[in-house]
Amino acid sequence: QVQLVESGGGLVQAGGSLRLSCSASGIIFSINAMAWYRQAPGKQRELVASITGSGGSTNYADSVKGRFTIARDNAKNTLYLQMNSLKPEEKGGYYCAATRTSYLGGSDYVYDYWGQGTQVTVSS
Repeated sequence: QVQLVESGGGLVQAGGSLRLSCSASGIIFSINAMAWYRQAPGKQRELVASITGSGGSTNYADSVKGRFTIARDNAKNTLYLQMNSLKPEEKGGYYCAATRTSYLGGSDYVYDYWGQGTQVTVSS
């Protein structure tokens, strides 16, 4: 099993920045690609960004391209999401996910492990 724990959420003004972290533990060698998902109140969970096991390839939702950066430090078993120029509509729960595959798409059923989430609130 793999455990994922997110941190770094909080309250930020529109235009501000936050850096989310996701610490992985357990059977780490089974993890390949990882991703960040967002779920806004009353909406479906959506992919924000994903990254391959080596970190060599990434995928971003069109709405965050140029503002968000996903990265991972495999030595520290940690996934990051740097979020800049945040918008009020980007508030919600941010969830870390991991898969045993190299999948970078948005179908959440592919992801085998999920964290509990960290809340991001963006004030206007």
